[in-house]
Formats: sequence, structure tokens, C-alpha cells
Amino acid sequence: MIRVLVSETPIDVAAELEALEASGGGAVATFTGLVRADDGVGELLLEHYPGATEAALEKLAAEAVERWKLVGAAIVHRVGAMTPGERIVFVGTCAPHRSAALEACSFLIDRLKTDAPFWKRETRGGDASWVVERASDHAAAEKWR
Repeated sequence: MIRVLVSETPIDVAAELEALEASGGGAVATFTGLVRADDGVGELLLEHYPGATEAALEKLAAEAVERWKLVGAAIVHRVGAMTPGERIVFVGTCAPHRSAALEACSFLIDRLKTDAPFWKRETRGGDASWVVERASDHAAAEKWR
């Protein structure tokens, strides 16, 4: 089971988790990313390239399923305007054993930060600025290649 969704709709973690658990493995690992409230961020706007974004995420999920012999993988990513505390991303994996589920979940979150076409703009007060890629994100992704 591979599920990829890019949407402006809030992420229902309980529903995503239930679907992963139903895929029949012995271990589920998840990561949920939230809009940070640090540095006075009042709004985060995520834009993406429809079609290309989903294709990139599906490719990553398929790679994880093959590499770790997963029985389930889910990547659900928000786009649009969000405020601090809202869920941005949910990544979940289901495998026969915990080590595969945990490693695959880490792989997916590390790689989607660099491999999927998303653009972030943060607003602080009245000032908005685009977020530049961080070297640490590329380093985290590179360790999986």
C-alpha cells in the first residue's frame, strides 16, 4: 500500500495511522511535521508544482517500499497557508519489523525535504520571505544515497 496526497486539507493523523496499521505489518513508524512558532512566524505558505510533486513523492515511497520491503508507506503533505501548530507533513511506514519501519520513515522525511518540489514562504509581522534550502537538509538526504 502506497499513499501519496498533496492537499490544502488538514491532515487526519488518526486516519492515516489506521490505514497503515491495516496494511498488515508488525511495526508502524510515523513522523508528523508542524509549523514552528519560533522566530515569530505567523504564517507559512507552501507552494508546489502539481503533478511533479506527487510524482516525486510516489517515486520516494516506491523506493522505500522496495529498499525496506515495506507493506505500507504514506506521505501526506499540506500546501497553502498554514499557521503555527498546524500539521505540514505526515510520513508513515509499515513493515514486518521495527528497524525497517523506522529507517524507512527517516529516509522518507530526509529525502522529501530535498527531492520534492515545494517552496516555503514565512511571514513574520508584515514581512514575508522565501525559505532557502539548508545545507543540513541536503546532508541528511545525502546519507541515504
